[in-house]
Amino acid sequence: MLSGLVALAVVFQAAVVAFGGFGAIKEIEDGGVLTADSDFPNAGPMLHAIGGTMVIPLLVLVLLIVSFFAKVRGGVKWAALLVLAVAVQITLGFAGFELPALGLLHATNAFVILTLALLGVRAARTVTPAASDETTGDAARV
Repeated sequence: MLSGLVALAVVFQAAVVAFGGFGAIKEIEDGGVLTADSDFPNAGPMLHAIGGTMVIPLLVLVLLIVSFFAKVRGGVKWAALLVLAVAVQITLGFAGFELPALGLLHATNAFVILTLALLGVRAARTVTPAASDETTGDAARV
């Protein structure tokens, strides 16, 4: 479930950054001027920042903790890779303000995060049964 929430959060991130970008274009086309001191025409960038620096990192850290207790084959691996990809994403996001071309890698890495989250969902569908469940079944037959 947590991996699925991460995937949904990534889709939300893409939506709100597009909302912000189109809002900026419309503001400029309508004769507005966007500066560091001006109010942005919509909440897209703010929502993107909150989602990317607080919500998604919290989700993946909780996922990593839960993965140690869940009986999901490769669950810890997928969760750890997701934490790494999110750390790279945050770094690219902040560095992109100084070097805007990093926005290309930031966007591409979002697809990496989405893929890892979906692979986690897929892995969780094939839960490995607990050893006690297997032995209980054998003991019941004896």
